[in-house]
Amino acid sequence: MMRPTPIPPGPGQESVWDYPRPPRIEAVTKHIRIIFNNELIVDTRRSKRGLETSHPPSYYIPQEDIKMEYLIPSDHATFCEWRGAAKYYHLQVGDRKVENVAWYYTDILPAYEELLGHVSFYPRPMDACYVDDEKVEPQPGNFYAGWITRDIVGPFKGVPGSWGW
Repeated sequence: MMRPTPIPPGPGQESVWDYPRPPRIEAVTKHIRIIFNNELIVDTRRSKRGLETSHPPSYYIPQEDIKMEYLIPSDHATFCEWRGAAKYYHLQVGDRKVENVAWYYTDILPAYEELLGHVSFYPRPMDACYVDDEKVEPQPGNFYAGWITRDIVGPFKGVPGSWGW
C-alpha cells in the first residue's frame, strides 16, 4: 500500500509524517492530565512523548506523577520492536474498571532506557486526557494509543485502510 498524502502543517503544527522511524523520545514540559471516573489520575509537567512516523504522540508519565494505587498489574504483555517488552495495568477507580489500559517497559532496549519508570495510557477509555488545557482526541482505531491535539496533523495510522502504511 502506498503512503498517504500528508496534510501540510500550518504555523505551530507538526506532521506525523515528519516524525522518525525508529521513534524518537523527547521530554516535554506541557501540563499532562488524565481523568478517569472523575478522579485526577495523572498530573505532570515531566512527561516524555514518543514520536513515530504516522502516529500522534504517546505520552509517558513518570510513576511519581500517577496515582498508582488505582493501577492493577495485568498478566498481559507485548513486545515492541523498538522499545522492548511491555507489561500492562488495569485501571480501577470506584466501581469503574478498564483492562490493559496502560503499559510500561520491563525489558527495555538500550536506546529507550529513559522510559524506565514511566507509564503510558490509552486515551480512549478515559473521561478526558489533556495536553495543557486542550482535551485530547484519541488516535483512530482501538489498537493505537496516540494523543491528537490541534498542533498535530496526519493522516493518522489507525484510520480504515491504514494497516499497510
